[in-house]
Amino acid sequence: MKIEDIVNLTEGTLTNIPKVQSIEAATVYYSKIEHGDLFFSSNQEEIDQAIANGAYAIVYADDNIVKKDDEIAWIKVSDLQLAAMKLIRYVIIRKEAEFYLLSEHEMTFLKMILVHKTNITFISNDWRKAFEQILNTESSLFVGTDKELLELIKPDIPKLNKEVDGYAVFDTLFRTTFKVGGFVYQEKELIPFHLEYLLRVIDFCDSHELTYSVERLKYTKHFTPVFIDGKLKSTQASKSDKVAIFTDNLSDITKAREYVMRSNMWVKSVVMTPPKTKVPGIDHPYWFATKEELQELLKNIHYNYAFIYNADKSMLHTIQEEYSLF
Repeated sequence: MKIEDIVNLTEGTLTNIPKVQSIEAATVYYSKIEHGDLFFSSNQEEIDQAIANGAYAIVYADDNIVKKDDEIAWIKVSDLQLAAMKLIRYVIIRKEAEFYLLSEHEMTFLKMILVHKTNITFISNDWRKAFEQILNTESSLFVGTDKELLELIKPDIPKLNKEVDGYAVFDTLFRTTFKVGGFVYQEKELIPFHLEYLLRVIDFCDSHELTYSVERLKYTKHFTPVFIDGKLKSTQASKSDKVAIFTDNLSDITKAREYVMRSNMWVKSVVMTPPKTKVPGIDHPYWFATKEELQELLKNIHYNYAFIYNADKSMLHTIQEEYSLF
């Protein structure tokens, strides 16, 4: 690519008259620089090393950068990340690439049920890693969860289709039987209010001819129920009326409590969170600052369902991870 094209694409300013006229490739990691490459950085040490490795052009945003080689091209931009993404926009147009913005739940299910991941790229939320992924992959299908980053790459980034086939046949809080694609899947480890995310992902896979298997379904990191006994050891559902439910988001706690109320389930539920966490609809959640405090709460408080936010299930004295709910 010609230096003048890079200047135009990044909307930068060429601050010298270089002897080089074009570059071979581009990177944001100085360790990957090869002879004739373009390097994005505002770190002096990295830039010096990149030049030593053979860089032909530097895109930078810091006025304090010392230009130690007048023969290479120096391109000044106002925002390094934005400039890198503008170059990426040019690359994806040539690739005719497709990008989609997924929710965290959708991304989890997509990674879970996909049988092969070779023809799709999961974009990192780190813009430097994302730059390298897009530039150095043959894939033309990209998905990510960072809205701000993806909109820098493609301003009109689409989301997954909400009008999809499939519906629940029967469910409990911890199991869902549902129908999609003419098949009924019996009592899967799926939270009923997660079904909408799964159905969108299945539709996405069908639309892009991605091979997937619904049989790979299991509880996600977003909502993991574990039946426990008095010593906080995992056990079978038939042997306990206590469930520790680990979740990484407050929305799922709210939805689960609403589900319980709608179902007229006569259960005692409590919410446990790190200190000063505000949970919608809960005036006084039980706070814990350490694993030991959480363990004491679980041992001493009366409950059937304990919704636990921002803690790892490894804090339980788990002997066996396999359990049956219903």
